[in-house]
Amino acid sequence: MDIGTIIGILVGFFIIVGSIIIGGGAKSFVHVPSFAITMGGMMCASLIHFSLSQVLSTFSIIKKTVITSLPSKTAVIQNMINFATINRRDGTLALEPEISKLDNPFFVKGMQMLVDGQDVDTIRSLLEPEISYLSDRHATGKSILEFMAASAPAFGMIGTLIGLVQMLQNLSSPDDIGGGMAVALLTTFYGALMANLVFTPLAGKCGIYSKEECVVMEMITEGVCAIAKGDNPTIVRDKLQAFVSQGARTDMKATT
Repeated sequence: MDIGTIIGILVGFFIIVGSIIIGGGAKSFVHVPSFAITMGGMMCASLIHFSLSQVLSTFSIIKKTVITSLPSKTAVIQNMINFATINRRDGTLALEPEISKLDNPFFVKGMQMLVDGQDVDTIRSLLEPEISYLSDRHATGKSILEFMAASAPAFGMIGTLIGLVQMLQNLSSPDDIGGGMAVALLTTFYGALMANLVFTPLAGKCGIYSKEECVVMEMITEGVCAIAKGDNPTIVRDKLQAFVSQGARTDMKATT
């Protein structure tokens, strides 16, 4: 779980709401029509711009980004070294019991193709499109979040215009001016808050997560192909350590 995302959002709202409460005007920041204009307009615009299935899939991508943790690159390298050692010592079929120990479906798929005797070209032809399609799906989710980040303040401005019109129409009635001003100011507030604290940061996190997940999948692909070619554990390690920073590289050896 990426606890940083949850902490950032919760603490951000806590700071803003706390500041409003300390300022003594909490009730004046609660206005249902203003929130409906901003968030309802944003959601409707998103549904017009994207398909319903794409918008709904965004929530699962966000959930995956926040809750699911990526496998450690070091762990992937260590597993590949162990698998390369078993492959050279006991043969490819000896790797089959090791597959049940993996919890990454992509890793399982690659290793199963290896055990089934698929050649390197076949393995690549099946694994690489999956990486590409995953990247495309995440890019769509990121673009939806970016669209929401842009449209929320825009509908905030629309709400501001509505509030100003209502206010100007009721200048003769002082009691009605407050409601118009609330819509005028709070829609902009809601739009700016949601865009800058929720949608823009989540879009950035989605992009970072997608890139990291694709790198891990590329590591798995290279490792499986290296084992399929019969590379020794040292070569497998050196190939995969090219995906990590110089400072993170260690002299790992087989543990099986």
